[in-house]
Amino acid sequence: MQGENDRRDIDRRDIDVLVLGGAGVDTIVYVPELPLPYADSYLIDSGIRTRAGQTGDFVALGLAALGLRTHHLDFLGDDPEGDLVRALHRDRGIGLTAVPQPAGTKRAVNLVGPDGRRLSLYDTSRGRPDDRFPEDTLRTLAGASRHAHVSITHPCAEALPVLRETGVSLSTDLHDWDGENPYHRAFAREADVVFVSAAALTDPEATMRRIAEQGRAEAVVATAGAEGAYLLAGGELTRIPAVPPPGPVVDSNGAGDAFAAAYLFGRLDGEPPRRCALLGAVAGAYACTVPSTESAALSRADLLARADLLARAADSEAAPGR
Repeated sequence: MQGENDRRDIDRRDIDVLVLGGAGVDTIVYVPELPLPYADSYLIDSGIRTRAGQTGDFVALGLAALGLRTHHLDFLGDDPEGDLVRALHRDRGIGLTAVPQPAGTKRAVNLVGPDGRRLSLYDTSRGRPDDRFPEDTLRTLAGASRHAHVSITHPCAEALPVLRETGVSLSTDLHDWDGENPYHRAFAREADVVFVSAAALTDPEATMRRIAEQGRAEAVVATAGAEGAYLLAGGELTRIPAVPPPGPVVDSNGAGDAFAAAYLFGRLDGEPPRRCALLGAVAGAYACTVPSTESAALSRADLLARADLLARAADSEAAPGR
């Protein structure tokens, strides 16, 4: 696996997925309820912890746990937060190319309620409007990759034309897009696979079809938490049932990233979209059982075993005479 800023001997077979953007740290605070009523102070007996892991980190972690050769490219500061991100990648064997960021490493505060819901507060000062990924580095890494997953963090939008020129296939996660914010549209139109949360969508199907009609997406997935997900592929909308979590739900943080990683694993393995979505649902359900203060992902063997068990159960229910 290539290490930080190490681009020696890269060829098209070296990287399965290049993850662009979304590197940073979160400070986790477990609160008694959400929304949190105003008070002068709260006593947090579960502790307050800062750990590496934002959307790009979690996608990279999920991909690497599934055995895919993964490389992450983003800006990092020369600060303790950047050191946490570097250590996460080093410890998990994930390749990292870090572009120096004088403004510091991206960070956020996540308030997590007892039911696992979260409220994220993002620090938007950890970047500069004129930040750009070095074009030669971006072209080299993209040219060495089978696929690129593009986070919506700045300055990934400016990297989209270069990525398209390399011919690499693209995916993106629009997160809680409302279907209108113009910032997200470039990502939605350029990606071959688009993930989006249904949380802020008044009409998920209409938004998904608009994404497919106005862009190049071969598949659009809208995740809907405990209600499962919607898959639009080949013009057909399919409801993907929710997968029962294998343990108590403690935190929804990272569930969408886990879904995306497992879906992309299936896609790169040649699986059809519906199977990919099942894999995503299994991984997303597992992620909800992992506390925010930890970083863990399903292995390839566990993912496939759980998906196969669910598929057999569904086939049995659909068998004649039942």
